[in-house]
Amino acid sequence: MNFTKSIAIIALSGLLFASCKDNKAEVKTVTASTEVAAPKVKKEIAAANLQTANFTVEGMTCAIGCAKTIQEELTALDGVQTAKVDFDKKLATVTFDKTVQTPESLTKVVQATGDGKTYKVSNMKS
Repeated sequence: MNFTKSIAIIALSGLLFASCKDNKAEVKTVTASTEVAAPKVKKEIAAANLQTANFTVEGMTCAIGCAKTIQEELTALDGVQTAKVDFDKKLATVTFDKTVQTPESLTKVVQATGDGKTYKVSNMKS
């Protein structure tokens, strides 16, 4: 009887030991997959190439879901130095490299941020 208990305890210990190793491997995998990539460093824009566009964005319904999302999309573009979208005034101001972006390309990005029908750009002044 003692021999059977000893075998059972050894088997159970081995099983627990093996399963603990598997859990640690899973934790490492999860940890590795949640690492955040380094932010993209933007190139500096020559002052002679800077252009600012101001335009109205219609169709925004909130400051966080709409305005912030549009602002992040514009800021992420190559050649964009700054982008600010004011929900209350429905106004966007974008400073960009005119050799990389155009007012038309900014318009396309804003309108594509929604489903192509939600946001409309008007009164483009550059």
